[in-house]
Amino acid sequence: MASTPPGTERRDPHDDPEGAGSPSDPQRDAPDLADMTSFTWIRHGDTMAGIAFLTVARRLPNLIRQALGMAWQASPRDTTATVTLSLLGGVFTAFGLLATTGVLTALFESGPTPDRIRAALPSLVLVGVAATIRTVLQAGAGWAQARLGPQVNRIAEERLYGLTSRVDLVCFDDPEFHDSLQRARIRGMDSADTVVYTAIDTLTGAIGIAAAAGVLGVLHPVLLPLLLLAVLPDAWAAVRSARMSYATDLLLVPQRRRKWIVTELLADKDTAAEVRTFTMRDFLLRMYDGIARSEQKVLLDLAKRQASARVAGEGLGGIGQGVVFVALGVLLAVAAVPLAVAGTAVLAIRSGQSSLANFMYATNRLYEEGLYFTDFLDFAAEAESRIPAGRTAEMPSEFDRVVVEDVTFSYPGADTPALRGVSVHIERGEVVALVGENGSGKTTLAKILAGLYDPDSGRVLWDSADVRKVDPDELRGNIAVIAQDHTRWPLTARHNITMGMDKPEDAIIRAAEVAGADQVIAELPHGYRTLLDRRFKDGQELSGGQWQRIAVARGFYRDAPLLICDEPTAALDARAEHALFERIRRHADGRTVVLITHRLASVRYADRIYVLDHGKVLEHGTHDDLITLDGLYADLYNLQAQAYLPRA
Repeated sequence: MASTPPGTERRDPHDDPEGAGSPSDPQRDAPDLADMTSFTWIRHGDTMAGIAFLTVARRLPNLIRQALGMAWQASPRDTTATVTLSLLGGVFTAFGLLATTGVLTALFESGPTPDRIRAALPSLVLVGVAATIRTVLQAGAGWAQARLGPQVNRIAEERLYGLTSRVDLVCFDDPEFHDSLQRARIRGMDSADTVVYTAIDTLTGAIGIAAAAGVLGVLHPVLLPLLLLAVLPDAWAAVRSARMSYATDLLLVPQRRRKWIVTELLADKDTAAEVRTFTMRDFLLRMYDGIARSEQKVLLDLAKRQASARVAGEGLGGIGQGVVFVALGVLLAVAAVPLAVAGTAVLAIRSGQSSLANFMYATNRLYEEGLYFTDFLDFAAEAESRIPAGRTAEMPSEFDRVVVEDVTFSYPGADTPALRGVSVHIERGEVVALVGENGSGKTTLAKILAGLYDPDSGRVLWDSADVRKVDPDELRGNIAVIAQDHTRWPLTARHNITMGMDKPEDAIIRAAEVAGADQVIAELPHGYRTLLDRRFKDGQELSGGQWQRIAVARGFYRDAPLLICDEPTAALDARAEHALFERIRRHADGRTVVLITHRLASVRYADRIYVLDHGKVLEHGTHDDLITLDGLYADLYNLQAQAYLPRA
C-alpha cells in the first residue's frame, strides 16, 4: 500500500538516512540497510496475533456505534434516513418472500393451469409491489448513505487537523507521536467514511439475513440453522484475512516512513543540487532498494497467507452449501415440508446467502477499516490529552519584566537535558542577547520564552503571570519571532508577511520597509499579490536572503511587545546584515528584543548578554563585563575578531 506521509512530518534521528555512511564505503551502508530489513523497532507487531473470530464479533457492535455516532455528528437527517430506509427495505424483503409462498402454493395446486395462475395472481401482485417498494427504499437509503461520505470526511479532517495544530510543539519531537500521527493521517482518517459506509452496509446485510431467517423460521424451524452452515467458513476466512492485512500494515509503518524520506531526498528540489554535487544517486538508490525489497518480501508473504485462508474458507463454504440442499431434500422426502414451502425456502436461502455475502464483505471491510479507524480515534484521544488545558490566568497586555527561573527542559527520548537550571531576566525595553556554541540551548530557551515549550521544571513569568497558566494563543499574541528556519509559505508575498492578521495597509508597507523587504517586493511581477512558490502558475522563487527579509518583515508586522530574533541574518551578506541589525535596533525603540546570533560583533550593544554552554548559563553581563571576565564569550569574540585582522 503506497503511503504519502504528512507534509509536516519531521524526521527524528532514527529515521535519518544520512547516517548510513558514504557511497564509497559499502560496509558502512550494510548496518543501516540490515536494520531496514528487520523490524526490531516495531511496538505493536504482536498485538494483532491474538485476535480471533470471536474478538471480531465482540468488536462489531462498538465499531458500528462509533461509526453511526460520527455519521450522526456529520448529518443526523441523512443518518436517520439511511438506517430507517434500510430497515423498511428488510421488512419488504421478508414480506415479498412470504408472498412468494402464496404464489408457489397456488401454482403447485392440482387443477387446470389457467385456474392456478388466476389463483396465484393476488400473491404475485403483492410480490411485485413488495419488490418495487423495496427497490425504491434501497435507492433512497443508497442516496442518503452516499451523502454521508463527504460530510464524514470533513468532520474527520477538521478533528485531526484541529488537534495537530493545537498540541504542544514538543509532541513533534516525539518519534512515537510521529508513528501514531502517520497511522491516523494516512489510513485512519481516510477510513472514517469507509467505516460509516461499511457499518451501514453491515446493518443492511444483517437486516437482509434477519428477513431471510424470519421467513425460514416461519416456514419451518429446522430450516433456520441451515442458513449458518454456508457462511461461517467465509466469516472465518474474511476475519483472518483482515487481521493479516492490518498486522502487516502496522508492521510496515516505520519502514514506509523511511522509504518516503529516501524518495523525498531523490525527488525534492531542496536536495536536488547536493544529490548531484556529492554523487549521492547510487547511494540513495541502494538504500531505497534495500527498504523496498524488504517491504516487497513482507507483502508477497501476506498475499500467500491470505490466498490460503480464502481457499480454505471457500472450500468449507462449498461443503456447507451442499449440506443445506441435502437437508432440504431429506425434509421433502419425509414430507416434513410441502413443495411450495421448500421452493420458498430455496429462495429465502438464496436471498439470505446474498445478504450474508454482502454482510460478510461489509463485516470484513468494517473490521479491517475499523482497526485503522481505531488508530484515528486513539490518536485523537492522545492528542486531546496533550492539549494544554485549564490555562485561564490573565495575560498582562504589557510587562515590566520577563523572568526565567531555574528552568530545566529535555526533549523526548534525550539522554541529557537541553537546559539545566537556566535563569534569565529581561527588563522591558532591553535588548538581551543569547550566545553560545551550537547545541548550547539558545534556540530551546527562545522557544520556552515564546511559549512553544513548557519547561520540565522551573517557570517563566511575565511580571507575576506564570506562562503555563496563560492561554497559549493569548501569550503568543504578545510575541513576534524572526526565526532562522522560517517557513517559506506557498502564499502571496502579502500573506507571507501578514500571516493571517488583518491590519491597515500602511502597517504592511511600514513592516516591509523596516525589514528591507520592500526592495524584494518591488522586483516581483505582481508586487504583494505575487505567489511565492514556483510550483504554481506565475509563482516566483526568492533567494535565501530575500526570504530572510520577508521573514523579518513578518516579525515586524506583528508589532508585539517582545521580539525574539533567532539568527535573523543567517542568510544575509555582510552589508545586508549590518543594515538589518541597525533596523532592528531602531525598531526596538520601546520594545523588548531577545537576540540569538553567532556573530558576536552584532551583540556588543546589547543591554545584557547571556552565554550558554551545554544547557547552562555560563556567563552573563554586558559586552565589556564579559570581555573583562575573559571567559568563553571573550574566547569566541576574539576568535571571530582575529579573522578580520591582517596576517602578521
